[in-house]
Formats: sequence, structure tokens, C-alpha cells
Amino acid sequence: MDLRTLYKVSYGVYIVSSVKDNKFNGQIANTVFQVTSEPPTIAICINKQNLTHQYIESSKIFTISILSTDATMQFIGKFGFKSGRDIDKFKDTKYKIGKTSAPVVLDYTIGYLEAELTGSMDAGTHTIFFGRIVDAETINNQEPMTYAYYHEIKKGKSPKTAPTYIASNGRAKEIKSEVIKMSKYRCTVCDYIYDPAQGDPDSGVQPGTAFESLPDDWVCPVCGADKTQFVKEE
Repeated sequence: MDLRTLYKVSYGVYIVSSVKDNKFNGQIANTVFQVTSEPPTIAICINKQNLTHQYIESSKIFTISILSTDATMQFIGKFGFKSGRDIDKFKDTKYKIGKTSAPVVLDYTIGYLEAELTGSMDAGTHTIFFGRIVDAETINNQEPMTYAYYHEIKKGKSPKTAPTYIASNGRAKEIKSEVIKMSKYRCTVCDYIYDPAQGDPDSGVQPGTAFESLPDDWVCPVCGADKTQFVKEE
């Protein structure tokens, strides 16, 4: 069974945020979908281990920021591969307080939704939260980032707490081209692949730059791990 077929299912890339005891937290989510039109109801799927899950359970409110294709890997990494237990994700992040009193992330956001919790469903490792939409706004008409774009263009991976995470079995490796001499390197923290053919444009690293030639202070654009955390792809 090839679970990578699930990558063909269409998703977006969003930031789901909430509040608890006047503290904010948010995370990357891709499982967001409209349930009904009257009343307008949205559903999200959140891992029970995530801090945002606790905040939503406590406050009964959440917001959804719809990200554009311009969102950088560093920005996605802050909300997707770092925990709000360790850092303040909203430091140096542009946001506003919405009608629900929860934060709405505005960086790289093309539109947002605010919802009040109406119910939930247990889904094993995750909870599906249902919310009645109480506010919504379109900010601009830029292209929304899809899950496929995140994987194929941004070369992003899903964190282990994501509902779409698929563990690597060591066999699903890309076939090497004989004409490419420079090796790819994989981050052992988040599975991001540094591909010399792509470089890291968000960090100013041009295509054609070998991993060995990266500056010593270069870090993984997704999770922030340093070069010592990378291993060569065989």
C-alpha cells in the first residue's frame, strides 16, 4: 500500500490560532474544511498533543489564517515545527485580535475566518473541532498555498503530529540523476531535504550551491536545526 497516494488529496496550508489565559498560540494545519453553509460551519483537525488543542478546548474559539504561496519556509517552520511551550510564536509576527478575542495571524495571509466551537469528534490521536463562523475577511487575491505546492515547490514535510504525516520507510527515495553530482542532505529533525539544485532562495542560497558550501551559520529553513543535524541522502 502506497500511502503517498494521500498526497494527491487536496489540502491547503493554514495557521489555526487560539487563546487561553491571555496567552496566544497557533500552529500550521492542513485539514480545514467547510461543513455546512447555514449556519456557516468550519471543521479543523488538531493533534491532541499540540498546545493549540488545549487552547481551543479551554476557550471554545479559534481562528484560521489562509496562507499564500509567498509564505517562507522559516515562517511555516515557526508555526509548524516549533512548540508554543518553548517559544512565543507571536513575537515578531504581525497579527490582530479578532472578534472572538483570539489572535489572527496576518503575515502572508490572504484571508481569515473566526469561529466559535459548536462541537467536536474524537479521531484517535486527533480531535475534529467544529466551529460556527462568526467573522471572515478577504485581505487580498494572492494565490493560496496548497498542500501539493508546499510539498512539490517548497519541498516541505509534514510534522509528526500532522494528520497527513507519513513515516519514511527508507525505501521511498528519489532516484538520483547521473548528471547531478552534488548530494542532497536530509534534516534529521524535520525531514526537510536540502536539494542543491533548488538551493534555499528564502535564505539567499542560490540553486547550484552544494551543502558543503553553505555558510556555517545556515540553518534548516523549516525547523531551524543547524548543519550538524543533516545527513547525506544515499
